[in-house]
Amino acid sequence: MRVNRILLSTALVVVALVIQVSVLARLHLPGAVPDLLLLTVLGLAMVYGHVGGALVGFAAGLLADLAPPADHAAGRYALVLCVIGYFAGLARPESGRLKSATGPMAVVVGAAVASTLLYAGVGALVGDTAARHVGLPGLLFSAALYDLLLAPFVVPGIMWLARRADNDPLVETGSAAKAGDISSGWLSSGTGLRIGGQRGGLGALKAKARTRSTRVGRIKGVKRL
Repeated sequence: MRVNRILLSTALVVVALVIQVSVLARLHLPGAVPDLLLLTVLGLAMVYGHVGGALVGFAAGLLADLAPPADHAAGRYALVLCVIGYFAGLARPESGRLKSATGPMAVVVGAAVASTLLYAGVGALVGDTAARHVGLPGLLFSAALYDLLLAPFVVPGIMWLARRADNDPLVETGSAAKAGDISSGWLSSGTGLRIGGQRGGLGALKAKARTRSTRVGRIKGVKRL
């Protein structure tokens, strides 16, 4: 990943984790907690692609595993967000721009359900049965509902910031090459010279120069050989 992507992803993940731990987790809503960290990973993955999404998801999940008041095994949420970020990145179009909100909303709902199931499944493997006591169907419904309601205020803004960071002309070699082509086009159109584009262009210029010098010589009365 490029440096600008790393810096932006780190800042967004830290801010999302602080808000989730200090604000959203203290709302005491029924069922699940709105997962702002998951939405942040989804927004970045749908711009950076599956590889970038997996890396951001793993780093964000590991940070959440280590940040207090985490009460689960380290690496559990990192695995969940790594998988979610990878598959969310596969929904990224080739142009990097989504034409409608239907696709991102479907990705949000699918990610909310899949992350809850995967988190509960990994917990069952390590002996954590908290999801059974709370009720898995209620967790799935509330997680999808909360994330879907929060997504329009989070995902578009994160995707916009990620695109703005990628549009930096100092790191985009494609943009530099395109600028070079445009500059050469300006030079050729501004001078009126099209090398190889006109038949006998260079010869015509020389003939015009000779004609002008001959006229000047005749006016001054100088006999030209």
